[in-house]
Amino acid sequence: MQKERHKILAESVKRLLRRGATKSLQNIIKKTHAADLSLVFRDLSSDNRIQMLNLMKDPEQKGVLFSELEETVFLEIMEHMAVEEVVDVFENMAADDAAELLGYLDEDTADIILEKMNKEDSQEVEHLMSYGEDTAGSIMVPDFIALKEDMGARDVIEALQNEFLDVEMPFYVYVIDTYGKLVGVSSLRQLVVVHPEKPLKEFMTRDIVSVKTYTDREEVAQLVARYDYLAVPVVDDDNCLVGIVTVDDVIDIISEEATGDILKMAGVGEDYIETQTVLRGTRIRLPWLFTSFLGGLAAFFIIGNFEASLQQYAYLAAFIPVIMGMGGNIGTQSSTIVVRGIATGKIDTGDLFSVVGKELAIGVILGIVYGLFIGIVAKVRFNHEPLSLQLAFSVGLAVISSMSVAALVGSLVPMLFEKANIDPAVATGPFVTTSVDIVSVYCYFMIATILLGI
Repeated sequence: MQKERHKILAESVKRLLRRGATKSLQNIIKKTHAADLSLVFRDLSSDNRIQMLNLMKDPEQKGVLFSELEETVFLEIMEHMAVEEVVDVFENMAADDAAELLGYLDEDTADIILEKMNKEDSQEVEHLMSYGEDTAGSIMVPDFIALKEDMGARDVIEALQNEFLDVEMPFYVYVIDTYGKLVGVSSLRQLVVVHPEKPLKEFMTRDIVSVKTYTDREEVAQLVARYDYLAVPVVDDDNCLVGIVTVDDVIDIISEEATGDILKMAGVGEDYIETQTVLRGTRIRLPWLFTSFLGGLAAFFIIGNFEASLQQYAYLAAFIPVIMGMGGNIGTQSSTIVVRGIATGKIDTGDLFSVVGKELAIGVILGIVYGLFIGIVAKVRFNHEPLSLQLAFSVGLAVISSMSVAALVGSLVPMLFEKANIDPAVATGPFVTTSVDIVSVYCYFMIATILLGI
């Protein structure tokens, strides 16, 4: 439904642009959320994007639009905008979004924009940009509600109405002591149900989950997902509150990390195909495909060593694809499950034996089931051959071995990579696929050699 709606919107905008219907386009811009407009921008030509942007008069709407655009589209638009116009947009954006977008620009351009911005806004943005790219500090919102623990509920509500109107997402009231250290938190619901004179320290929650400015942003996302928070406080090493990470940023993090892991596991880098040049796409995929190429060569030499067996029993070759395919598939399934579990925090490296043991058991059971099926097929298809029963056992045992080893490798390898502080999403896919292919072929011919008496 949403996809169809966006398609209709994009087609309408394109038609109006061709007709030069400025007033109709302005009406659409006013009525359409900037997040929806960002999807339309992806389908427009460079000239049409600039034309649409010039029709947008609200700098806040432009700010939301910029934060939703892909990096390449944003940079393209920046080339056609005057510095003063860009500054106006950035001053009306949330500081964390502005910091992220400025990070896309070259240093000289970013410095010029920061110099022309309001001093208070530029200091906030520069402060966020000083933190590491993937840390909580870089994505935190410096605007939050923090009040002293002795304030009564009535005074807190009055402060919310008068002093904190510009806070982006007032989910919680954070409670600090006289030194600015975080000591508690109260939800807005708690605030309105207690007696008006009751001080914050008597009903606030003291068991606080907070993160440091240098905490990895993926870990922050895992905390929000685990505890269903709408925001997480960020503190410095002295436990002083310096910002909050809100749920909207967490959703973006989860989406980006999941997409990045999937692309890395496939060996195609972290960029979408539409943002890659042909040269870059080739360069990224080349080393990972070379790994598979080496694995294929290894399998070729293994099969070559059993050339005499294949000449004597040519039908052995018919089962190579299914044995390698079944092993490869379950290896990919196991590695995907484990990598995802590590990424979401649901699997810890301390669970190595239980995780690997469980996947191995599943691999053995599935191997027995499919080994039995394929063995029966081999027996029926080659029943006229004198060693059809031995062939059936060879194929069945090879499938069991292949799927068991694949499940073992697929679950063990990412756990070991994680223990060694190597990104399992990058290294697991090519390693598992190649190793499983080699082991599958070797096991198959060794079993066949023994059972067929070759």
